[in-house]
Amino acid sequence: MDALQQLFIGFGMNCLLFVLTLVMALPLGLIITFGTMTKLKPLKWVMKTFVWIIRGTPLMLQLFIVLYAPGILWHHPVSNRMGAALVAFVINYAAYFSEIFRGGIESIPKGQYEAGQVLGLTKTQVFFKIVLFQVIKRITPPMGNEVITLVKDTALARVISVAEILQNAYRYASKGIIWPLFASGLYFLAFTGVLSILLSFVEKKLDYYKG
Repeated sequence: MDALQQLFIGFGMNCLLFVLTLVMALPLGLIITFGTMTKLKPLKWVMKTFVWIIRGTPLMLQLFIVLYAPGILWHHPVSNRMGAALVAFVINYAAYFSEIFRGGIESIPKGQYEAGQVLGLTKTQVFFKIVLFQVIKRITPPMGNEVITLVKDTALARVISVAEILQNAYRYASKGIIWPLFASGLYFLAFTGVLSILLSFVEKKLDYYKG
């Protein structure tokens, strides 16, 4: 009973990291997207370089950097390991989300923007009234894949000693009790299963956007 309780508490940390990452990374990813698509070349170069670095390095390495770099560079060690994990996850997934957003926006024919402006709409109105829902329709499948990946990636937080479900399961495994490791897999399967059903429902609801 104690093991099940520890697994449940640990999975609560995974869920918290998952939810907070989504809440923060989605808007940050959209901001980064606008930065990579801006006509201001210096800003565009900085944003594209940032995305390239984040997408080109392992999330595990980024976790270590966020945790240890402040202590090494500024002599202010990070004591909140969950906070460090959240920062690393938000930055990492914002970079990936930004590329998905950019691909979705650029996939909309320019003629739709021009048609909206002919009707007297501003660029902002065209985006939110005509383009936005078509973009959402197109990015839902790749975004869904990233969301499912995020669920499993939360287990990486254990490398900086965040007490998530696998970290707790390993403690029992080190004592020769193996079943908590397999039980943790069931938690992830159940969570990803529910998310898959929800994402499939959303895709069907967006089917009327054929753009």
